[in-house]
This record gives sequence, C-alpha cells and structure tokens, in this order.
Amino acid sequence: MGMPFAIFFDMDGTLLQTEKLSTPAFLRTFERLREKGLWTGKTPSEEELVNVLGMTVEQIWKKLLPGASEEVVRAADAWLLEFEIALLQEKATDLYPGVRETLEQLHAQGIPLFVASNGQEKYMEAICREYELQSLLTDVYSAGRFGTRSKVDLVAKLIADYEIEQAVMVGDRHSDVEAGVKNGLFTIGCDFGFAKSGELDGANVVITQFPQLLDHLPPIDIS
Repeated sequence: MGMPFAIFFDMDGTLLQTEKLSTPAFLRTFERLREKGLWTGKTPSEEELVNVLGMTVEQIWKKLLPGASEEVVRAADAWLLEFEIALLQEKATDLYPGVRETLEQLHAQGIPLFVASNGQEKYMEAICREYELQSLLTDVYSAGRFGTRSKVDLVAKLIADYEIEQAVMVGDRHSDVEAGVKNGLFTIGCDFGFAKSGELDGANVVITQFPQLLDHLPPIDIS
C-alpha cells in the first residue's frame, strides 16, 4: 500500500546551519592534505566552500580538488567526515530556529517526514544522532547511501520506494527546486540558507524562516 502524502527536506542549509560546520571542516581538511603532502594547490575561499554545499561528494571534490588523484579525493573525503563529526560533537552549529518545533508539529499530525540529501550517509547519521531527529523522520535518503548522481534521481527513488502519491520538497538550493519540479512536487524554497539571487526560481513558494512552512503546505490528505 502506498503513502498518500509526505514531506522531503534537504539537510544542509535547510534544517542545519551548515556553514558554521562545513567551512572549518573543509579548512581543516585542506590543512591535513598539505601536511601529508597530498595537495599543493590553493585552499578555496569561504565563498567557494559555501557554493559547493548541496552538491554530491563527487561534484564537490571535482570543484575543490581539480585534477586530484582518486587516492587524494578518498583521503579528503574521510578527513572531511571526521572533522564534520568532531565539530558536530563540539556543538559548532545548530538546527535553524524553529526546525525542531515545526518537525514535531508535523510529526504529531501523522505526516511522514523524510530527509533527501546529497551528503554522505555517515554525516547524515551523525546529524540525526546529535539532534535526536530519528524519532521524527520516517527515513533518511542520501546520495552517500544510494550512490545517486543527482538530487532529482534521489527524490525519484524515494517516491518509488515508498510509493508516495503526493509530496512536498523543501530545500535551499537550485538542486532541491529542480528535484521537486522534475518529480512533479509542490516545492518550497528556503531563503535563509545558502541560496543565491535567482537560485530558488521555479519554487512554488519561498520562505524566509523555517516555521513559515506550516502556512504554505498544500491541502493534505493522509488518510
């Protein structure tokens, strides 16, 4: 039996204030690469680091480590994850204001809630553990878990796996809007994360604070 309705959330820049975590984690990773003699190119600027958030891991390293060997990319990937998890445990960041309360309210209404992220599986698990999100989420779909090449493919897989009839996509990057639109979903853009001017064009609605989501959901039938 299918699922009548669900809401899909991006993680970085939508639920989590990721820039407080990712920028220092990336900088520590590049420092480690240099110490080990694995990278002599430039260290990306803060703007360049924020711009890659939302991409798949493969796309990120193609952008930040152009021409690097597979060995270097694997090392960078492992160190980035290590530093991100350490920073999570150090409380370097938090969920955006109103995220937990809003998710709790939606969960109490019986609405299935999912995360759909291009991030690594262990990174997603660490975030859910740190902020105790597991009990509020039906499942966490990530590119790291399923090896999908785009957010469009990841969301399509989620819809097919759970036989979801109607859903809402919530996210802060063009890839989230694209995933929603191409999968025929009502799409809510979040303009409090990393969105650049015009990046959320195509979304049905754009919100500037997470709890505004509650005012813009389409009519819901979860029976």
